[in-house]
Amino acid sequence: MSLIADYGLLLLLLACLFGFFMAWGVGANDVANAMGTSVGSRALTIKQAILIAMVFEFCGAYLAGGEVTDTIKSGIVDATMISPDLMVLGMMSALLAAGTWLLVASTRGWPVSTTHSIVGAVIGFAAFGVSMDAVHWAGVGPIVASWVISPVLSGLVAFGVFMSVQKLIIDTDNPFQNAKRFVPMYMFITGFMVTIMTVTKGLKHIGLDISAAQGFLLALGVGSVVMLLGIALLSRIRLDVEADKAFHYASVEKVFAVLMIFTACAMAFAHGSNDVANAVGPLAAIVGVIQSGGEAVGVKSALPSWVLLLGAIGIVIGLATYGYKVIATIGKEITELTPSRGFAAELATATTVVGASAIGLPVSTTHTLVGAVLGVGIARGIGALNLGVVGKIFMSWIITLPVGAALSILFFTILRSIFGGV
Repeated sequence: MSLIADYGLLLLLLACLFGFFMAWGVGANDVANAMGTSVGSRALTIKQAILIAMVFEFCGAYLAGGEVTDTIKSGIVDATMISPDLMVLGMMSALLAAGTWLLVASTRGWPVSTTHSIVGAVIGFAAFGVSMDAVHWAGVGPIVASWVISPVLSGLVAFGVFMSVQKLIIDTDNPFQNAKRFVPMYMFITGFMVTIMTVTKGLKHIGLDISAAQGFLLALGVGSVVMLLGIALLSRIRLDVEADKAFHYASVEKVFAVLMIFTACAMAFAHGSNDVANAVGPLAAIVGVIQSGGEAVGVKSALPSWVLLLGAIGIVIGLATYGYKVIATIGKEITELTPSRGFAAELATATTVVGASAIGLPVSTTHTLVGAVLGVGIARGIGALNLGVVGKIFMSWIITLPVGAALSILFFTILRSIFGGV
């Protein structure tokens, strides 16, 4: 335990710095994915999207981020096989590696997966620094499967939601009146879905243990409030005859633009609850080991609230400083988005991400959102998709995991040499 005894405070400060750096990368890259559809469909300006995301990402990360954090912290590697010293240095190198790759990707506007980055980095240090047996390959399997399942699932949900919009609203004799009639129903679903996932799974680590029945009733209440607020906002929208001459559904899309404000909030909350784990999961493992003096490697330690707070603040700063670059890529280059299409993609993505967060499965928001946008695009025909951009995005997904692993091995080697060849 000489490393922790001699350098405990320094290691803790460095770990917090690296964790904050990783959270900044999550904000700069992945949060942009979450808000890109709102900006691309012109339902929100970039400034409005960033303000909404700052509030709801923070709330999602702080209030509902504890469940997935356990999977990143202890589900990927066998902590009992790793000495306390190696665990601290390894998780630090994983944070630094993932943060570095996200910095490179964000400055170039590449939408990459922060989940891929950190999972690859954790696997890299464990397989290289300890042994191949130290990696929970059985635990990695469901995570890898989620990278395929999540975009397919969100694509199917988005396809279904958009087709319901077509049937109930777009392809009717009076689309504007039907929009004002059915959009409150979609608002209720948005409020209900996010609330029930949050209260039943996400609030336990802050001391609020709500039963399933209580959660269901609370979700009904929140969904109803969201719906009533939406009805009040929709009552102000009038049929714009002139705009409808230029684009037949201009007035309908104005109704959906109001709805997208709600789905953007849900999307930001869902993303914060899932992806804060990428930054604070490894940091939580480091804090647990150092605070216990090296005794808590294999123990499931409580997640300190200040760790989630650090991650939430880092995400917000990353979004505010660099988020606009990836927002432009996601929102405008995959397919042409209108508020009705963007709404279908966002609701499907939020449903998939919050659902995965509730069962502790760290899915990639990038994959989920791109799957949803593809689902909306396919509903209009394959020609509606920019296949060149889609191909580049798929390629970035493939290289992210090995790059994360390689950088982690590099930083692990450097840290081990600095702290005396542990």
